[in-house]
Amino acid sequence: MPHLVILYTPNLDKPAADGGIDMSSLCRALCDAMLSVRDEEDRQVFPTGGTRVLAYPAAHFAIADGGAAGEAAGLGSDYAFVYMNVRMAKGRSALVHHRVGETLNACVRQWFRPQFERRPIGVTVQVDEGHEVFDAKNSSLHPLFNKT
Repeated sequence: MPHLVILYTPNLDKPAADGGIDMSSLCRALCDAMLSVRDEEDRQVFPTGGTRVLAYPAAHFAIADGGAAGEAAGLGSDYAFVYMNVRMAKGRSALVHHRVGETLNACVRQWFRPQFERRPIGVTVQVDEGHEVFDAKNSSLHPLFNKT
């Protein structure tokens, strides 16, 4: 943990000039943003080797009224949506939860600013803390970053 999972409408998989987003670069920016979050004692909140951002286009989707209001407003009917959910292990403070949310939201606002200005799009950022009933981790990534 933590894992940031992005679900998005596949109409965003086009060039930026056509209303798309470079999802790979967005994932990198969000991962870097997560790694920048510090707790109350100025420690990195998320372990470098355990931080992952994954994005998946939806195979099927429906949004709002299907585009009628967008057409009437002169914005087109090509609605888009992005849902981002970061899930972290239990035990962090409310301040850390807020810092994570604000950091990710600032990144999102910057990345999607051109989208918000040109097209009907919704973006949700959600932070969840989980109570695991089973949690096994197998990794050869952590040793790369846990050198002391």
